Amino acid sequence: MAAPHWLTQLVKPTRAPVDWKRAARAAVAVAAPIAVGEGVGHIVLGALVSIGALCGTVTAISGPYRDRLRRSGFAVLAGAIGFFLGDLAGEHGWWTGVLILAAAVVSAVISAAGNVASLAGLQLLVQLILGTHESTVVGPWLALAGFAVGAAWALLLSLAAWPVRATAPERALVASVFDRLADLLAAAGTPEARTARHRLTAAMNSAYDALLTARSRLAGRDRAYRRLFLVLSEATPAVEAGVALASARHRAPRSVVDATVRIGQSIQADRPVGELDLPDRGSPAVLALVAGLRSVVDVLSGNETDGPGRPDRPRRTRKERLATWFDDVLAGPATWRHALRLAVCMAVAEVLTMVVPFERSYWLALTVAIVLKPDFGSVFARAVQRGGGTFVGAFLGAGVLALAPNGWVLVVLAAAIAFGLPIAQVRQFGMFATVLTPLVIIQLDIGHAGSWDLLVARLVDTLAGCLIVLVFGYLLWPGSRAPRIGGRLADAVDAVARYADLALRADPRGRSALRRRTYRQLSDLRTELQRVLVEPSAAGRQAAAWYPAIIGLERVTGSVTRVAVEIDQGDPVPPAADVDTVVAALRGIADAVRAEREPDDPPESDSPQLAGIVSHLRLVVAGLRGPSLDRPRVFPLVRRLLPGQR
Repeated sequence: MAAPHWLTQLVKPTRAPVDWKRAARAAVAVAAPIAVGEGVGHIVLGALVSIGALCGTVTAISGPYRDRLRRSGFAVLAGAIGFFLGDLAGEHGWWTGVLILAAAVVSAVISAAGNVASLAGLQLLVQLILGTHESTVVGPWLALAGFAVGAAWALLLSLAAWPVRATAPERALVASVFDRLADLLAAAGTPEARTARHRLTAAMNSAYDALLTARSRLAGRDRAYRRLFLVLSEATPAVEAGVALASARHRAPRSVVDATVRIGQSIQADRPVGELDLPDRGSPAVLALVAGLRSVVDVLSGNETDGPGRPDRPRRTRKERLATWFDDVLAGPATWRHALRLAVCMAVAEVLTMVVPFERSYWLALTVAIVLKPDFGSVFARAVQRGGGTFVGAFLGAGVLALAPNGWVLVVLAAAIAFGLPIAQVRQFGMFATVLTPLVIIQLDIGHAGSWDLLVARLVDTLAGCLIVLVFGYLLWPGSRAPRIGGRLADAVDAVARYADLALRADPRGRSALRRRTYRQLSDLRTELQRVLVEPSAAGRQAAAWYPAIIGLERVTGSVTRVAVEIDQGDPVPPAADVDTVVAALRGIADAVRAEREPDDPPESDSPQLAGIVSHLRLVVAGLRGPSLDRPRVFPLVRRLLPGQR
């Protein structure tokens, strides 16, 4: 018997390379304060500083230093504010509960402003809850000072190499584009080609985001960033040609793959490329690929033109940034529905802690705050994975403390666990919870070593928090199990239609930028479907049934790119009437998804160039005819009171 699709997706970790540098920084950041505390005879204070370091560690990323500072800096600042407020409130019964509810609403509203704001909002709430506990242990001001020192220590480790290796992260991102392109060229014609293309899209998005951000702040004054941006711009034709080869299931010559790898290595090491063995003959896609690689080599050799490659984005004023942030925060009813859901679940947790004498009551609210983050993934998946991961982690962490090991043994254990934290964080939330939980237990309860009651208390609190989220935040919450992916799917189909309308008419103006935006939108849609796949609800079943349609859309986009590259190399432009037919078919599919009806079959095309596109359109239509598009009829009264649950 095959396992249900949602269960398979729930337990399957994401494949990702190990970031050894980030893992080493995490081990040093978290364990060093505990070691210092043990050395001076105040291990409890050392653990308190380690809590602040953990905040900076879990929010840290590898990449451009400005992005690290922005992401971790805002999160640490929000965490410090939350910790300070929690210190002041302490454990004062109902007043503490009211403060936590207010912080939950503020955290949810702030999260609407983007990924960085979402992380900062989570840290605000989490550290406020932790602060209410720590203030009763060492006093509010000492707790705040310890947290601030630890957070600053972790942030310093993350940014220490900035003065001497300022552009190294950006060079690594640009180099990864060529590494992923080489992977795609090597995988063309194999089942791994689709995954390789997804990774290439993600690498292009990351590199462009990083360089656009850097250039907008430097106003084009930094030559190193300018050259990296030129390299990335000149790489676009090569990427398009690589996608065209993969779409046609044709392999590139081995010499071209090796040259692509060498270009990536030279960018990473910031050294000349040298002579490359590139062929002068081949298919149109191969010739376009070779021409793109030669353009990149010219830029790396200093033979680029004096033009900027692309105009810098004008830097917005502080007033404009504030207005944009305010609009994002007050974006619409979805933001306030999430705030209400988080407040309801936190209120249930607070009431439960006042009715039932939990030994570590703050852990219950902490579990609810961490699990109920829909913008970080499925609430159902996070609740189940958090419950399972924390069960194992709490058993290990509390079991270690119950054995009352020597303080230096705890330092070594904290370093080893923290080393695995970034590795687990990018793979699965359950694995992350399994690694994080024993570390937090060591930090919070290092003064209670030798207590076996701690093990039971942690397990009960965690499972109760996950149960609150599952019942009140998922099962009983209106719209939580309703499919909400139709609108995003229709928008993605419209994006493919716009790209086809431009690329198939041999109009190069803005084609590369539009192709990137289309692939980014398809990537975001695929990510959203993967989040929903883990749910055993109608949304999960629909996402599983629609997944072939997403694959078909990606193949349509790849075929459009192939035809555009062939046109650039001298092939005739397809007849305008046939292009109109393809574009109309795509827009008809989008309209059908919005109208919640089955799409019509795409019409035949007399153009041989467009035959592959039409065949992939049929795959899209077939994928959309499987699932039912009926809206669920649950909680009709509440759904009318809370509009927008589609």
